[in-house]
Amino acid sequence: MITSSSNSKIKHVCQLVTKAKARRTEQLFVVEGIRMAKEAPKELLKEVYVSTSFLQRKEQSKLLATLSVPYEEVSDDVFAKMSDTVTPQGVLCVLRQPSYDLDELLGRDGTFLVLEDIQDPGNLGTMLRTGEGAGITAVIMSKKTADLFNPKTIRSTMGSVYRVPFCYVEDLKAVVERMHAAGIQTYAAHLQGKNTYTQECYSAKTAFLIGNEGNGLSDEITALATSKIRIPMEGQVESLNAAISAAILMYEAKRQNN
Repeated sequence: MITSSSNSKIKHVCQLVTKAKARRTEQLFVVEGIRMAKEAPKELLKEVYVSTSFLQRKEQSKLLATLSVPYEEVSDDVFAKMSDTVTPQGVLCVLRQPSYDLDELLGRDGTFLVLEDIQDPGNLGTMLRTGEGAGITAVIMSKKTADLFNPKTIRSTMGSVYRVPFCYVEDLKAVVERMHAAGIQTYAAHLQGKNTYTQECYSAKTAFLIGNEGNGLSDEITALATSKIRIPMEGQVESLNAAISAAILMYEAKRQNN
């Protein structure tokens, strides 16, 4: 059992929890909680840590029996220092980051979500979770979009990070142009959209372009879109939360294709 927070393994986990650079360099990330441990893909699982109090609950033995790697017991105090949550559930996993090939993704049918410089980790995680529910094909993100493996983002995905294909890209403009070449129609969520989102048809391969929470889509990316669409709003509301906008559009595509 590990009882010291100065242990090298514990320090390593803390680095992965708190530093995006460490996650990028090592291509690892950390998840917490019973549900995230249960759903963790076996091929990605690298390390498992459980607290002493977690082991004292007999009902948790079934979970530990299903894991593909041995677990390491740590004292409750040490686990609290590793954890990014206020009330830790007592189980934490280190996983390899999944990766996807952009060319292969663009060759698929369906609906894509394209994100330009989304900054809020909670928004990003919610988009992935909602995207899974709406049955989207993949999420494509600009390099300045928030870190998908930030602990807050991971929690917001509620496990969808394991199942929704994604890709960060260096040049979003070039990718949108490649989408057009691949027969994907692109729709920019924009306040100046000529049509409302329900007036367009999403039966063909479709991508929704969602911009930064504060500034929206850049003019450069907006200009590339097949069409600009707007979500009608009442009252004095100027814009909707980026994750809400994405959800509305993704579920409209799902409705039409069902």
